[in-house]
Amino acid sequence: MSAPRGPHHDADPSPYRRLDPERLGDHLDRLYRAGWALCGSREDAEDLVQETYAAVLRKPRRLHSDDDLGYLLRVLRNTFVSGRRAAARRAQTTALPDDLDVMEDRRAVRAESRLEASELFTAISALPPDFRDAVVAIDVLGLSYREAARVLDAREATITTRLHRGRQRLVRELAPSEAVSPDRAAGR
Repeated sequence: MSAPRGPHHDADPSPYRRLDPERLGDHLDRLYRAGWALCGSREDAEDLVQETYAAVLRKPRRLHSDDDLGYLLRVLRNTFVSGRRAAARRAQTTALPDDLDVMEDRRAVRAESRLEASELFTAISALPPDFRDAVVAIDVLGLSYREAARVLDAREATITTRLHRGRQRLVRELAPSEAVSPDRAAGR
């Protein structure tokens, strides 16, 4: 006859699972792109992803689902928002002058595409937070509408509306002014 088993002998029956720290690297590129879109700067995005990973690795994390990316996106977004709030409380710094010489990145496939990506991520970072979060979740990270709704704690229809409005603002911001003028659109 076997000894009675108490609750401390049973396997963990909870619906939670541990976040595997070894798998965090699988999401690095997508989180970096999301961070870049949130921050508008590659350097700030790198810092944001590092801060996110540091926060996640400080203590073991238990998740409700298999959606590591969704969880990491929420942590990234929360870290971003917390950083913005802290920065708002600090004294402002002055940016470097625009006329400094910039070195070319010879590893870049096309310098124009880097510039376009930089402009795009800067424009995304300037969107209102609800629009920015929807654009980052769907267009940058590639989440489905359902996944984005779950991560951002909103209805799918709300995500669809925010995404549409965010995209409209991006088009207005990035499109050349003469390409969208009413006279030109009417063929005059």
